[in-house]
Amino acid sequence: MESFVVISLLLTLIILVMVFGIPLKFFGFIGQGIVKLTIGALLLFALNFIGGHAGIHVPINLITAAVSGFLGIPGVLALAVIHHWILP
Repeated sequence: MESFVVISLLLTLIILVMVFGIPLKFFGFIGQGIVKLTIGALLLFALNFIGGHAGIHVPINLITAAVSGFLGIPGVLALAVIHHWILP
């Protein structure tokens, strides 16, 4: 009985989306955020890979990936400076 309820709710949701539509701006905003988070994580990975010889290791999590993704290279450098001088 539970699977029937879940399937019927999903079908109802699909039908409502097909009839009324979903604003595409929302999905564009979410997509851009995901791309920036991914780029930020890749920048942090590169920093950890290159900075490993100098003892620089910035953890890759949602907050640091967001900072480096939305601020770019200056954000990565700021995280490295914060990690090196403020958080010994």
